[in-house]
Amino acid sequence: MKRILYNVIVCALLGLTMTSCAVFKNYHREKVVGEVQTDGIYGDAQSGDSLGLGDLSWRELFTDPTLQTLIEKALAQNTDLRNTDLQIQEVQYALKASKMAFIPSISFSANGSITKAYDPYNRAEYRDAFTDNTKIYGASLTMGWQNVNFFALRNELKKAKVSLEQIQNARQAVTAGLVANVAKLYYTICELDEQIVLMEQTVANWKTYWEMQKKLMEAGQANIAAVSSIEATYWSMVGTLDEFYDNRTITQTALCTLLGEPSHAIEHTTLASFQAPALITTGAPVSILSRRPDVREAELKLASAFYSKQIAGSAFYPSLTLNASGSFTNGVGASVINPGVMIGEAVAALAQPIFQNGKLRAQYKISKNELEIAKNNFVQSVVAAGNEVNTAMLEVRCAEEHRIYYGHEADANQIAYDATRRLYENSSLNYLNVITAHNALIQSRMAQITNRMDAVEATVELYLALGGGSK
Repeated sequence: MKRILYNVIVCALLGLTMTSCAVFKNYHREKVVGEVQTDGIYGDAQSGDSLGLGDLSWRELFTDPTLQTLIEKALAQNTDLRNTDLQIQEVQYALKASKMAFIPSISFSANGSITKAYDPYNRAEYRDAFTDNTKIYGASLTMGWQNVNFFALRNELKKAKVSLEQIQNARQAVTAGLVANVAKLYYTICELDEQIVLMEQTVANWKTYWEMQKKLMEAGQANIAAVSSIEATYWSMVGTLDEFYDNRTITQTALCTLLGEPSHAIEHTTLASFQAPALITTGAPVSILSRRPDVREAELKLASAFYSKQIAGSAFYPSLTLNASGSFTNGVGASVINPGVMIGEAVAALAQPIFQNGKLRAQYKISKNELEIAKNNFVQSVVAAGNEVNTAMLEVRCAEEHRIYYGHEADANQIAYDATRRLYENSSLNYLNVITAHNALIQSRMAQITNRMDAVEATVELYLALGGGSK
């Protein structure tokens, strides 16, 4: 009997294995979506170099030691990142449980009972008959699988691994976003500092001009209209300067929030210390783009849909039930045997679905459509990512090119201001000419600051567009 049962199980499993190739495949991008077309995806900015910004870590990109310290602190203290780490642990626990599904369940039970007859009337004729107790005991160990579809289990395990990759990918997205936001806020503080210095100079010049005009008005050489106009300009400049102070405090508070700390002043260097990366090529397109969290998420959804389709296909195959148990007991049927005996039992069953009101076929067709949707979304994510990289690279290049132009403009305005100042000191030139030349110089310096911040933001966007660099 054991030999027959063994042969039946082996033949059934062998037949299932031979007919289950369609639900026993692993996900491979090339086999599922084919070769994704990326020719020209980076426009004119693409280079053939094998090394690029996508291979740089944030430490190599943001070299300011003070900024690096802030980023490390944010990565260590940020609540969102901590919560993501806890979520990763939860998914790891679930994955471990999925792996255990292949192991048969084992249970142990023990029981015992004692029976004694009692005569409430204490009749002598029954006294001897009721002196003995009836004792029954038993212990059993059961092992087996209950109604298990091993092909579905295998694909569910693969899908669970994809879920773990998804949450790990989410952590990369949080990390890259955190690094980018800390860098932006840090350099915004640097930008505001430099703008404040220029605005303080402007306010001081307009105050001097206003006081000079008031003295001229007292001497009868200027009128109230001109003096009031200059005063209005002065207070407008003071208001702008005050806004810069407020914005710096707000930015510092925002950065402290990312650090998980109460608001306080942030130590920083200068905006001019930032150097845009000289190496902004990207290497192999698909391999670099796949580092992006959104592209990676789209591919993981594709992999999940792939295994969901295989799980739906697994429903057409039979499920297997295997149980084996052994027990030791003295209660056999209606009789009591002392000492007890060993009892063994083995059960095997296959359940093949035949007609389920079309539910299995409908679910399989739905899973095929979901897989096609995931394919389309993945391809579109690659195209959109490539375009973002192209735009970011162009912005970095433009910012660096414009830096030269703004430098020439500022140098020319500096010469013009110095010359106007000398003319004012050595002639009867109106001080308004000095103010006008100084305003032109301040505007060109402000343009330089804005240009450096544009380079920072473009570099940060490129860093994000390439997936946050290497680890």
